[in-house]
Amino acid sequence: MAATEVIHTAAFDSPIGSIRVATAKRGLVYVELPHANGRGLAGWLRRYAPGAECREGFAPNKRAVVQIVEFLKAKRLSFDLPLELRGTDFQLAVWNALRDIPYGETRTYGDISAAVGNPNANRAVGNANGSNPVALVVPCHRVVASGGKLGGYGGGATLKKRLLAMEKATTTLEPRLL
Repeated sequence: MAATEVIHTAAFDSPIGSIRVATAKRGLVYVELPHANGRGLAGWLRRYAPGAECREGFAPNKRAVVQIVEFLKAKRLSFDLPLELRGTDFQLAVWNALRDIPYGETRTYGDISAAVGNPNANRAVGNANGSNPVALVVPCHRVVASGGKLGGYGGGATLKKRLLAMEKATTTLEPRLL
């Protein structure tokens, strides 16, 4: 008899509101943003971890919580977390391409399509972007439509705009002498 998978979840307050994270044996599997208009953690669990046992647990999620809060306070430019991404091969390719977008920069859906070797897959890239289970950590907020329009975001357009503005402000700060 196979062992039941355990998913550890933790909710915490952040500068953008309440966030819930979920970690499996090999790494972070889900980040649920406040006011997410996606399917949420419950939908992800039904699809990618049916039958898993969910346990509340801050300890297995501490590293993710700390890094997400640091990021949202503009004290962290990148994440150093083990991830256990679950999706199709195409989704995984898109999510890996998103991880290559530098802090403070954006790419278009067309840029990501080209990066994954399928230059005509803008709509599919948008769908994969919208299915990103670890928002913030895999920076789907850095993908914009051609012409610079924001496009969609699972946490809402207001949050996407706020994240992009935070990153731009952080990268354009003048060095100060102490």
